Amino acid sequence: MQLETAPPEIFPHIRIVMGIVLGLAITRLLTGTARFVQHPRRQQAYWLHLAWVLYMLTALTHFWWWEFWLYGITLWTYEFYVFLIAYTVLLYLICALLYPDDINEYSGWEAYFISRRQWFFGLLAASFVFDLVDTLLKGREHFAWFGVEYLVRTPVLVALCIAAMFIANRIFQAAFVIAALVYQIIWILRLFHTLD
Repeated sequence: MQLETAPPEIFPHIRIVMGIVLGLAITRLLTGTARFVQHPRRQQAYWLHLAWVLYMLTALTHFWWWEFWLYGITLWTYEFYVFLIAYTVLLYLICALLYPDDINEYSGWEAYFISRRQWFFGLLAASFVFDLVDTLLKGREHFAWFGVEYLVRTPVLVALCIAAMFIANRIFQAAFVIAALVYQIIWILRLFHTLD
């Protein structure tokens, strides 16, 4: 069933479902990080892991803000709805990988993060592909608004994620997270015309 003329209630309905999943993802990140303050001697934080936590927190807030563009969608299908929920669930799974229920079988956060990097970076790469599809679904004009940078940015980030899946070298891992975080912040500030 296609909704040719979407009733005004459809986007708030979809937004509520997305908001629940995003809220769980943000809660997971904040609760996991708070544990380091609550129990500083129990487990040592690993800065690389925390940098990806910060990256995901900025990505989640950006995603939630950017999905406001969905108000402009006039043709809704169940497939589009399922895609949006799947995208949101993917973001949650990335956060769940950053903060699992426990890491007792690992010697610490560094060992955990490095051993789970293939899952983490695989899902992160998938999120960039989902972002590309999400942008396309919002229309040609919306996609064109991002310009050539978006067409370069996405495959570069996917390629770096694939490389990070197989490269455990801490220098490469550190350079990637620092570059990704700095670029993400600059990208967000430029998109919202905070930086000109």
